[in-house]
Amino acid sequence: MARARAAFTAYFDRRVLMVLVLGFASGLPLLLTFSTLSAWLKSEGISRTAIGLFALVGTPYALKFLWSPLIDRLPLPVLTRVMGRRRSWGLVIQILLIVAILALGATDPVTELGRMAALAVAVAFLSASQDIVIDAYRVEILDEAKQGPGAGATQTGYRLAMLAAGAGALYLAGSFGWFAAYAAMAALLGLGMLVFLFGPEPAIKVSAATAERERRAAEYLAARPHLRGPVAQAAAWLYGAVICPFADFVSRKGWVAVLLFVIGYKLGEAMAGAMANTLYVELGFRLDEIATVSKVFGFGATVLGSLIGGALVTRLGVMRALLVFGVLQSLGNLFYVLQAESGHDIAVLALCVAAENLTAGMAGAALVAYISGLCNVAYTATQYALLSSLTAVGRTLFASTSGKLADWLGWTDFFLLTTVVTVPALLLLLWMMRKLPVATARQPA
Repeated sequence: MARARAAFTAYFDRRVLMVLVLGFASGLPLLLTFSTLSAWLKSEGISRTAIGLFALVGTPYALKFLWSPLIDRLPLPVLTRVMGRRRSWGLVIQILLIVAILALGATDPVTELGRMAALAVAVAFLSASQDIVIDAYRVEILDEAKQGPGAGATQTGYRLAMLAAGAGALYLAGSFGWFAAYAAMAALLGLGMLVFLFGPEPAIKVSAATAERERRAAEYLAARPHLRGPVAQAAAWLYGAVICPFADFVSRKGWVAVLLFVIGYKLGEAMAGAMANTLYVELGFRLDEIATVSKVFGFGATVLGSLIGGALVTRLGVMRALLVFGVLQSLGNLFYVLQAESGHDIAVLALCVAAENLTAGMAGAALVAYISGLCNVAYTATQYALLSSLTAVGRTLFASTSGKLADWLGWTDFFLLTTVVTVPALLLLLWMMRKLPVATARQPA
């Protein structure tokens, strides 16, 4: 009992609370280009297939590792010197994100569908860039013992944001219109800006192996007099910022298995989530009903799942927690089948939402803790961006086919498919638990 109490007490640590706020800022833009946007499009009569294709606007989440080295190492004029590399980047990106969300909310999907898609991509790009900074900031300001609770706090803040961008946006849209809803969400991003304005800047940490790798690059350039000046500086920067983070990761045993597992772990949840609101609307639920039951009622289950997941990661160990919560997450999708068969039934909707949110919160906390533990703290932003972007593959590339699959299979068979599609990742996890028990540990500073 004392150990369990200590695990939950960690949530009141000042830095864990800061992570909670940043998790909120990280999660806020997602639904504005995902399920909330889908509900907006459906209410305007946009086709189911077109709504499914809109999942592709989330592609930047899957590709953010491509520009993460710039955010990891490139200083911003004046601001980096005054605020530090993490806080300066975080503040600038959030200002741009607020502007993009306001522009998206001012667009008419009936007459400006192409412009809406472009602005949704811009919001997703800036949101993915914000995630690069926030994830690195979280991993770097928390010590090893706080990574589990930090993951739970991140997921709790993330789900709080989904409540705001889901239920809150739907309520506001029903009463005041969609622009008011998106403007309110843009204003809420100011909470994250407070952390970057007044929070501490993480110290730059470099392990002995990392220092040795970059020292060899410096010696290579020093031994070649023709590589001087700007050319040498650019080569050295690219090596340290781009080559070293990926070279460090692929030098580890079982790195291919790790990447495949990260891609597949939340695939079923992503596919189901892409079409959940579309299912509810087609079953005859009003926007206020969806907001009340799907978002507000599910909020308690989500927070509970995230907090339990973050605390139990410390007790069970990351790998065992991933397995247990992954199985529960897959079984949670069966409640969508029950919903599809039951039709317009508020009680079944409440049960469906509670089960999905509880299990997704637990699995999400375990996955965040696992990815955090994989990062070399010298390359936190780049390596975390690489791994977390792979979790977005299911939400973008695979989930973009969800509308077509739902048309082809029907709701019941589609959600049965989302229940079993994660099985290969869970089988791979079992193999990793036997073969790679310590191969993926993060390198100490």
